[in-house]
Amino acid sequence: MLQVPARIGGRPVGADEWIEVRSPFDGAPVARVPALSAEHVAEAVARAGGTDCQRAEVLERAADLLADRTEEFAVTVTREAGTPIVVSRAEAARAVATLRQSAADARKPAGRPVPITEPDQLGMIVRRPVGVVAVLTSHDSPLGAVARRLGPAIAAGCPVVLKPATSTPVSAVRLVDLLVEAGLPADAVAVLTGTGPVAGVPLVSHPVPAVVAFAGSVAAGQRVRAAAVGKRVLCEPDATVPLLAGPGADPGRVVAELLRAGLHGRWVLAHREVHDGVLHLLREAVASLRAGDPLDARTHIGPMISPEATAEAERHLAAARDAGAEVTGGVREGSVLTPAVVAGAPGRPQLSGPVVAVTRFTDLDETIAQVNGAAVRPRAGVFTPDLAAALRSAHALDFDEIQINRNPSGYASNDGLVDALTERRIVMVTP
Repeated sequence: MLQVPARIGGRPVGADEWIEVRSPFDGAPVARVPALSAEHVAEAVARAGGTDCQRAEVLERAADLLADRTEEFAVTVTREAGTPIVVSRAEAARAVATLRQSAADARKPAGRPVPITEPDQLGMIVRRPVGVVAVLTSHDSPLGAVARRLGPAIAAGCPVVLKPATSTPVSAVRLVDLLVEAGLPADAVAVLTGTGPVAGVPLVSHPVPAVVAFAGSVAAGQRVRAAAVGKRVLCEPDATVPLLAGPGADPGRVVAELLRAGLHGRWVLAHREVHDGVLHLLREAVASLRAGDPLDARTHIGPMISPEATAEAERHLAAARDAGAEVTGGVREGSVLTPAVVAGAPGRPQLSGPVVAVTRFTDLDETIAQVNGAAVRPRAGVFTPDLAAALRSAHALDFDEIQINRNPSGYASNDGLVDALTERRIVMVTP
């Protein structure tokens, strides 16, 4: 089996114990990575630095290299995460775009003047890097999630210590290798492979990193916040995404957007005028999706990351049926769970896997209050032909990102990370 070492200070790092990365589809071996420990975390943090380089040029070269190797990276993502190859190719292309945007961010001025009432003074706002950033990502979008954090951190001038998901570390290691090949100093990014308790917790709780950038489940995010005492935590949880389809919304567009950006964790709240149309088209579309081998370009739905994750999704579907919902699909075929539509589930549906829930609503204000009641609210979507209604809804929705007539995918921007990874300073100059 291929051994993929971790990277600390530009050198490959092994360990006494190794973790086998296997395909979620058929269990075929993908690679072995070292199971690193708290001692490796301490070494990586101590060596973090080396961001004094032409960051924009490095990011541009890295984008060019990744664009040339899109297929290679896409196959890696598919093999380790079970993502259908057509989706992995799109993920690799978005990672290229992320690196290019980060290069543009690196070229932006580090400061700007501010108006001052005193005639003999000059005021400036300048920004400086916050310091070492700890990055932890999940198995969901293993290449894209890493690129969305490394790119902005490099643009901001912050050294990074990266701990990718235990089950999907290979694409992350290869992306770091590619950045070093593009000219990034070897100490600027370390990548630590290992489990959350043994490598992730020591990294989050280490006193040096000033910021923790995390992507993963809500439960894991809560554990990260508890361990990151005194640090700023930038968290992107894998939470349910509500999509509000208001009166006059085009059911075909709603369904097309669901298919474009994925069914996973989507909750469609459709006004009574459009509910039946959305549900009918969605059931037809989901029934036509092909589930199976993720390396087959005809496959739309691949396996979940593990048998345990699949079993959890099945439990959620069974609970929805018991509560009176009508479930279409959701049948296990080997290692793959076919996509499912859950209609009429009471309250807030519990979703995991390739599942979309559809709920009818009448009163928009009550519906917005219902979705605003979620403990974690990263993204939401609003479908309506009425721009004024869309803006009113967007104002009322208490979510970090809201997209109009689009299924949010988390790739709309660099997540504001470049600004978040710099500290603002006000400088007053008196001649």
